[in-house]
Parts: sequence; C-alpha cells; structure tokens
Amino acid sequence: MEVRRVVVVAYEAVGLLDVACVTSTLEEANWHGAAPCYEVRVATPGGHPVTCGTGLTVQAQQALERISGPLDTLVVSGGVGHDDAAANPLIVGHVRRLARESRRVASVCTGAYVLAAAGLLDGRRATTHWQVAHDLAARYPAVAVDADPIFIRDGNVATSAGVTAALDLTLAFVEEDNGPELARTVARNLVTYLQRPGDQAQMSMFVSAPVPANNLVRRTIEYIAAHLRDDLTTPALANEAGVSERHLTRLFLQHLQLTPGRYVRQVRTEAAAHLLASTSLPMASVAVRCGFGTAETLRQAFVDRYGIPPSRYRLTQAAG
Repeated sequence: MEVRRVVVVAYEAVGLLDVACVTSTLEEANWHGAAPCYEVRVATPGGHPVTCGTGLTVQAQQALERISGPLDTLVVSGGVGHDDAAANPLIVGHVRRLARESRRVASVCTGAYVLAAAGLLDGRRATTHWQVAHDLAARYPAVAVDADPIFIRDGNVATSAGVTAALDLTLAFVEEDNGPELARTVARNLVTYLQRPGDQAQMSMFVSAPVPANNLVRRTIEYIAAHLRDDLTTPALANEAGVSERHLTRLFLQHLQLTPGRYVRQVRTEAAAHLLASTSLPMASVAVRCGFGTAETLRQAFVDRYGIPPSRYRLTQAAG
C-alpha cells in the first residue's frame, strides 16, 4: 500500500473536535515521517459541507457513497447529531459496506451509535462518552458497553470515549503503524500525553457523578474524601453514619451503583492518581496518604482501576 487511506465520516451536527483530533494527529504523523503516509479524507453524505454542533462548517473532501475500498482505517465521528446519523440508512449502510473493506474501524465518542446501528459492535466490548453509555447499552443490548475506559480495541474495531479521547486512540494507531518513537514525537508536538492507556478511567470519581440526592450518602462520601487515611471499612462507615451495614450498602448501591467498599477503593485510587501526577512523593508515601497502607496494595488497586501499575501511570503524566 503506497498510502494508508483513512476516511473520517462526518454528518450534520458532528463534533468539530471529534473530526479534528483524528485528522490533526494523522497529519502531524505525516509531517514527522509516517511511512506509508496517511491519506486522510473527510466524507459526508453527498459530499456536502456539514454544520458542526458548534455552528462552524466542515467541508467534505469526498461523498460517502462514492468511496470504495480498500481502506486502511474507517473512523466515524461523534456529535450531537449522532441520533439522526444512526437513523440514516444511507450513512449506516455505507459505513457497514466500508467496514468490510477496511483494515480497522473506529468511532469517536457518540460515533459508536452509528457503528452499533450498522451491527459492527454486536458481540463486542465498546465504549463511548460516559454520559450516554447507559443509553447506548439500552438501545443496543448486543453490545457489551463499558463506560470506564477511554478507548477499547476489540478485534479490528475500536471505540473511544468522549471527544479528546480520540487523540489517545489515534496515537495508539500511529504507534501501531510506525512505532513508539513517532508516536512520542507526535504527542509532544500536539502538547498532549504520550498516550494514556486505553483502560484509564474517563472521569475522576470526584467529578464524574452528580452529588447524590440522599443526605446520608452525601455526608458519607464527604466523610470518605476527608478521611482517606482512616478506617473506611463498611462497619466503620455504617457506625459513623448511624445505620446498619446492610442499610448503608443498600443506599450506596441505589445512589452510586457501588458498594461502600468498592467506592472507597476507587476514591483512594483516584486520590493516588492525583498525587502521582502532581507530586514527586515516593510510592510508599502516596500509598499511606491515600489509605492503602503499602505500595503493593496501591499497585494492585491501580492495576485493577487503570490496567497499569502506578509507576507507569506517573510516567504517562510526566510525558505530557
């Protein structure tokens, strides 16, 4: 193959960043010696310009229905227009057709709805923006939706989380195609992380979920955040809240979809991630401050949460 043909599918009310994160990363790779180079084209229905969700206009370079394979990579963008796109038989039909002629297929954010509508995610793990993951799972029960990772690779199909997670996925493609040195160069020139691991959580526990409406649960999570070093076992938390362990667990499951123990573990892991990224504290000190006790306990929790050890996580933050 003389060039790697990449088609980025856009439509009305597409997300500008969803398109640009992919196209800019691949063009940056070209400037720094990608071989074969990426031939990146934005395709829309009829080849018409589309208005992004922000009101800006994106010019198409090709008509979706006039593209034929073989393609190296097919990427479906997300955006507030994803519902209409997933209901459009022209878009869905041509995405399904081109997927058969592509080495790999990917979606950005809510572009996963289009892949799902085309049947390309049936029986696969997939992700999308955390805000709509539950809806995607409800609409397409054949898809194993995981709201946590920033991107997921399942066979030759990849899905990424909200918006800028497309940078991480595209950098992973660049590294796969050209090796880690070029990916590192591209990341540095884009002033972004070298590459966040795909299993890294999309959102911090401290900002991802709305404040629980239940006063007892809200008081308990505030207590947890302020007492990470203390005894935060379920009996201790139930005693602090003045309720039974069973009642506290029921409330946590109802309002947070987590048991108290799992919630504490995630909060401590997120707090450790913050310290690893923002301080030079030794691993043992980070573990103690966050209530893990030992560096090994921290490491196990980190691998469970992020898929990588804390030492590597710290390096990914430093690489930015």
